[in-house]
Amino acid sequence: MISAEERARIRRLFYVEHWKVGTIAAQLSVHRDTVLHAIEAERFQSRAGELRPSPLDPYKPFIAEQLEQYPRLRASRIYGMLRARGYAGSEVVVRRYVRTVRPVPKTEAYFHLATLPGEQGQVDWASFGKVRIGAALRALSCFVLVLGHSRAMYARFSLDQTLESFLRGHVEAFHALGGAPRVVLYDNLKSVVLERIGDHVRYQRRRSQMR
Repeated sequence: MISAEERARIRRLFYVEHWKVGTIAAQLSVHRDTVLHAIEAERFQSRAGELRPSPLDPYKPFIAEQLEQYPRLRASRIYGMLRARGYAGSEVVVRRYVRTVRPVPKTEAYFHLATLPGEQGQVDWASFGKVRIGAALRALSCFVLVLGHSRAMYARFSLDQTLESFLRGHVEAFHALGGAPRVVLYDNLKSVVLERIGDHVRYQRRRSQMR
C-alpha cells in the first residue's frame, strides 16, 4: 500500500508531467503495478490492453529528431511545426512533452589555476596583420607578458619575432612590471623551442642561458 500523498505524486507525474510508467516506478522506487494502480490505468485501457494513445504520439519521433539537431529549439516553434504537419492537439501538451525529452546540455569542466604573487608569468607572440612602411608591407607582431596572479600585462609591438626582439621584450616587461616572475611559461614558441620530438625539447641556446 502507498500513502495518499505518494499516490497523488504518481498521478501528477503521469497526468501532468507526462512521465512514463516505467520512469515513475524507477524514480520513486516502487513496482510498476503500483504505478498502474495509482493512475487507475484499467479505466483507460482499450480492448488491446494498452493505454489510450495521445494525439501527440505520432509526432514524438519528429520532436526527438528536431531536438537532437537543435537542442535549444523553443517548444512554441516545435508546436508550429507540428501544426503545419497536421497536429490538432494543445500547445500545452507539446510544451510539457518537450520539457521531459529535451536533451540535457553537456557541462564542461574548467580548472581554475591560482598562482602566488610573483610566482608565474606567461609569454606569447600575437599577430596583428601587416602594416605598410614606405613601399613595403611588414608583419606586425606584439610581445605579450601576463602575470599569473595579478593578470598585469605588458605588451610591446615589433616588426619581427626575432630572438633579439623576444629577449628585449622580456627585459622591458620586467622593468615595467617592477620585477621578474619566478617561472615564465611559453606555449611552444619558435622563439624558445627549436625542435620537439615527443617529450624531448631542444631549446634556443641563448634562451636557455637567460636568467
